[in-house]
Amino acid sequence: MPYIYSMILPILTIAPSSNRGRGVFATEPIASDTVIEIAPVIVVDNIQRTKLEETLLYDYIFEWGEDHKSAAIGLGYISIYNHAIDPNCRYDMDYDAQTISIKTTKDIEIGEELFINYNAEGAEDKPVWFELH
Repeated sequence: MPYIYSMILPILTIAPSSNRGRGVFATEPIASDTVIEIAPVIVVDNIQRTKLEETLLYDYIFEWGEDHKSAAIGLGYISIYNHAIDPNCRYDMDYDAQTISIKTTKDIEIGEELFINYNAEGAEDKPVWFELH
């Protein structure tokens, strides 16, 4: 496995988020197109994924791999970013390095919450599992 580069900018913090539990917030302005986090993940196979889906961790795992059968648990702040249909950040998965990176897609203001879209590319406007209940 290649070297895993891991980083969380020190201008991020976790704080209460309106009607969402916790979220990730900016403590300083952040320019669009800034990588704000690169986090290692713990990858589990499809058998372990099935077991995780029966636990609270189900809400925090990412589908993983080209076939989407495995899952990954993001370390760092990765699993704390909340969902938005029109997010101000995006996530990218590096299957070889076993990392997920977060990059801003808009300029971020002090105190602004950082959001990602949980859906796969091409399905960004579809409801996610917790919106269907």
